Amino acid sequence: MPRSHPIVGQTAPDIMATVRALMDGSHAQWQFTGAYAANALGLSDQVPAKIIILTDGVPRKVALGKLTLAFRRAAPRNMLGAGRRVGLVIQALRYLKGSPVMSRHVARLKKDLDAGTKKDLAEIAPKLPAWMRPFAVEITQA
Repeated sequence: MPRSHPIVGQTAPDIMATVRALMDGSHAQWQFTGAYAANALGLSDQVPAKIIILTDGVPRKVALGKLTLAFRRAAPRNMLGAGRRVGLVIQALRYLKGSPVMSRHVARLKKDLDAGTKKDLAEIAPKLPAWMRPFAVEITQA
């Protein structure tokens, strides 16, 4: 549900809670992609107007006022860490691939991520694409 704010007025609903509610009971995996993942982790100031969610469930579009949630079918290799914070990290790295400041993003993730997420990333690292593995190892090192 949208929330009321005393200064701004009506604000958008919590995206994460909305997606969890939509996917609850479907037994489908889901994972945010791209700009939203990077923004959620504080790696980008860009706020996407259309949020793409990868799923192994039914593809569909859900409109929330001016915001659109687009659920798209995805291959299992794109669903690593689905529904967990480590999945956001993987998708953010994929989105930021080739960024001239990638070392700064990796350093921020190394500093900001909790131990559980780092542990999950270390477990998933062997399944990641070859270009992403060194970044995952750097993030998970103490």
